[in-house]
Amino acid sequence: MKQKLFSVTKDDFDWQYFRGTGAGGQKKNKTSSACRCIHPPSGAIGVSQEERSQHQNRQIAFRKCVESKQFQNWAKLEASAIAKGFVDAERMVDSMMQDKYLKVETF
Repeated sequence: MKQKLFSVTKDDFDWQYFRGTGAGGQKKNKTSSACRCIHPPSGAIGVSQEERSQHQNRQIAFRKCVESKQFQNWAKLEASAIAKGFVDAERMVDSMMQDKYLKVETF
């Protein structure tokens, strides 16, 4: 059975919007459609300015950030730290459930 160890949401990231660079003309000079996604705990950064839509660039930047090596390493460290706590708790419960610690009473 799989169990969720932790979750990462869009609120865990810092979002920056800016005007894209390169050819594109008047539309690109007026709209801030480029996006930068930063995950402070891991230091991972994803940047996108390929699309004209800020919404699409935001999705692409998020995907790039999550797929980066820095974020993957951070996620592995977080999961192992949390899983270690579960293993220790399970061992403690197992040791407390030994026969020498249990008292069975019948009435």
